[in-house]
Amino acid sequence: MTTAPTDPSSATDAFPGDAAAVGSQWEGVSSAPAAPPPAASGDPAATLHAGGCHCGCVRFTARGTPLSTGWCHCTICRRTTGAPALAWVTFPREAVTISGAPATYRASPVGERVLCPVCGAQIAYRGDASPTIDLNAGVFDHPERYPPAAHGFYADHIPWFDAGPDLPKVDDGDSP
Repeated sequence: MTTAPTDPSSATDAFPGDAAAVGSQWEGVSSAPAAPPPAASGDPAATLHAGGCHCGCVRFTARGTPLSTGWCHCTICRRTTGAPALAWVTFPREAVTISGAPATYRASPVGERVLCPVCGAQIAYRGDASPTIDLNAGVFDHPERYPPAAHGFYADHIPWFDAGPDLPKVDDGDSP
């Protein structure tokens, strides 16, 4: 039986950016998310975004402006979340700090999922060679601030799920 730590903020796992810059499956798609409220200092780099899992054992903060937002329709995202698609918010890895004791699950040969070992909530996806991290939009404290701006892996979409039908669509091919 796994028990929740008494102080989820006691451990911190910062993800430094990767040295190798790689392209994203979203290149060429304009995905400017709605801007979050300005930082008290007025400096966008100081804007703090926060969220966490259902039970509170894993929390995260992200600084600055999100790089992109979107829906992922790949089979892996659908199966690891149990949802017809996953809404995400992308930040540079060095801008994100995850506290608590998150678990990881290697869902594919190219990346891993970050999740809470207590309640099972999926927090993020980290591609091995990517300098970014995709945080699940639903685990932000204010998910309404991050509307999806594009669809990825649209070839795998479920036909009855029609969120944002006018958003740009990227067909990345079939996912595993």
